Amino acid sequence: MDAGPDYRFPRKYRVIHARHFAVVFDGGVRATAGPLVVWGAPNQLSHCRLGLAISRRVGTAPVRNRIRRLIRESFRLMRDDLPREPQGYDVVVSARRHEPMTLDEYRAALARAVQAVERRWHEKSNTPNGRP
Repeated sequence: MDAGPDYRFPRKYRVIHARHFAVVFDGGVRATAGPLVVWGAPNQLSHCRLGLAISRRVGTAPVRNRIRRLIRESFRLMRDDLPREPQGYDVVVSARRHEPMTLDEYRAALARAVQAVERRWHEKSNTPNGRP
């Protein structure tokens, strides 16, 4: 019996350590889509990982937590559609102050931003396989 796709969000799909955030912020590329600001850099893994950096300027704790949950869920649902050949990306998402959107709106914005990050990384690297 086929169990279907795995939609869990285990630790291996998360950017957790400060050093990984620093690599993305310092050496990655940036793209925006609506209220989302997304930084990304290749991670030499076969999958993408998500990190969240939601500032207090976005709103109160319940608002920030709701936004985090919706972005995390968006990433989890579209994880298999994200770039992973020849490598995945570490993606760090920040948000500007805004009214919380629906899950579908976050999903569409995140997809646009990740595609832009991948395209800009390939332009930045000037090599056929996307590595500097």
